[in-house]
Amino acid sequence: MPSGGEVLIDILAAEGVRHVFTVPGESFIAALDAMHSDVRVRPVTCRSETGAAMMAEATGKLTGRPGVALVARGPGSANAAAGVYIAHQDATPMILLVGLPPRSMEGRPAFQAIDLSALYGGIAKWVSTVSSAQRLQSTLARAFRTAMSGRAGPVVIGLPEDVLLESSPAVTHVRTVAASLPPASEALEHIKNALAVAERPLLITGGSQWTEEAAQNLAVFAERFDLPVIASFRRQDHIDNRHRCYAGHAGFSPEPLLIAGIKASDLIIALGTRLGDVTTQGFTLLNGAMPEQKIIHIAPDAGDPDCAVQASYSVHASATAAAEALAGLALPGKRPPWGIWRRDLRAAYEASLKPQPTPGNVQLEQVIATLSQMLPADAIVTNGAGNYAAFLQRYYAYKAYPAQLAPVSGSMGYGLPAAIAAKLANPDRVVVALAGDGCLQMTSTEVMTAVQFGLGLIIIVANNGTLGTIRMHQERRYPGRVVATSLMNPDFVAWAKSCGADAVRIDETAAFAPALDRALASQRLTVIELALDSEAISPRETISSIRSAAPKRNA
Repeated sequence: MPSGGEVLIDILAAEGVRHVFTVPGESFIAALDAMHSDVRVRPVTCRSETGAAMMAEATGKLTGRPGVALVARGPGSANAAAGVYIAHQDATPMILLVGLPPRSMEGRPAFQAIDLSALYGGIAKWVSTVSSAQRLQSTLARAFRTAMSGRAGPVVIGLPEDVLLESSPAVTHVRTVAASLPPASEALEHIKNALAVAERPLLITGGSQWTEEAAQNLAVFAERFDLPVIASFRRQDHIDNRHRCYAGHAGFSPEPLLIAGIKASDLIIALGTRLGDVTTQGFTLLNGAMPEQKIIHIAPDAGDPDCAVQASYSVHASATAAAEALAGLALPGKRPPWGIWRRDLRAAYEASLKPQPTPGNVQLEQVIATLSQMLPADAIVTNGAGNYAAFLQRYYAYKAYPAQLAPVSGSMGYGLPAAIAAKLANPDRVVVALAGDGCLQMTSTEVMTAVQFGLGLIIIVANNGTLGTIRMHQERRYPGRVVATSLMNPDFVAWAKSCGADAVRIDETAAFAPALDRALASQRLTVIELALDSEAISPRETISSIRSAAPKRNA
């Protein structure tokens, strides 16, 4: 009979899992051994459990099915918490498998023992420990179902060492299928009637469970109803940004006309998104911003108490099924009367794409504009957190789905692990990770994971020698009092080359396009370091302008 470790890998293979992201631990050697000659599921050896968990989360974002990380007990499981937190905040299906001490040690102070429920109970949809090898199938089936159902999220499963070692009958596992919940016919009628009387409608799209077909269906619906579409925070690839109905991104420092449009809208259709803090500017744009404003919320968790923005009408449906149904809606007679409204919002977005000059010999706004022009339409661009990302989300036009991997949670260090997951899942697509110097160094050891697996990523390092976001807030509140936000960085080019990557430093903007062209042609892992001026702290402000506008403190 197979071991519990072999049964585990058989189940993962049946679920369509191709890669297990791991830092090997002695408590799950039986599972590692089961992958020795099994070509269906391959282990990806990461340099930290943080990176492994972020890769699993990114896989869930890309595929709509749980990415899987397998980590050791105690310190390993604690290190993985950052990735599980991202999955929780971003509503991403993910499964974290944690090797545990043998069952005989339960409740005793065993080496590296940890209470998984206490650690993960607040951020995981379900936390459980497998009690026997015979329970692996039922537990894993529930784990996959739970991770994908309703509002998606992470599940954490403990695997005692002896459970994976003991013998168990072979299983025939059936792939878990996430239920597609279409909107009820009366809900579609309600949406149609609401559009019929609206004067300034718009749609805000978001959420992690999306597909290429959903993006196409959303474009059909928007086109037919001449409806402006806004992307919620870091969900810009839900519709081709070149579409005439796309009106911009409700992220940090959004365009004033976009904010004015959201406030002035009398009908907002929120598709798949919870309308979170960033998208709603601290929950100030909706629910009372305009007395007659109506909000229709379409999501599996629409109407839940956890949704901070209260909808006028809640539609319990998956975003992909809803997009398909909306694409089938017919116009209620004549052409909608809000063409000028849609045109003006689109014009404001197009105007925002014109780069505003920033100080320095390398201008990040021009770099991003060049990226948008030169990368293929289906390129996947990843990033973590930091002010550098504001340039990306302002000046880059996302043209396909999936094309954007970015943490709604605002987690630093995400870009490189996400790019590794993206390249493993889509080896024929161009994958670019944009990272600040501080952001990259949080998970920079994972560059060796990319090298080891022969992944031809492009990593662009926005190096301004500072933790820019915090420096910006520091200058705003305590002008001139810089504390703990300056960075001493390595020579990124020498570091990258020592890891086996190609690398180049860009000291003037004009040098970036040729460097990118060479990186695209080489298909090797390439690091492009941008020597940025820290004065260029954001797309609209400089350190000097923030400091001069800040209230003066008494000495």
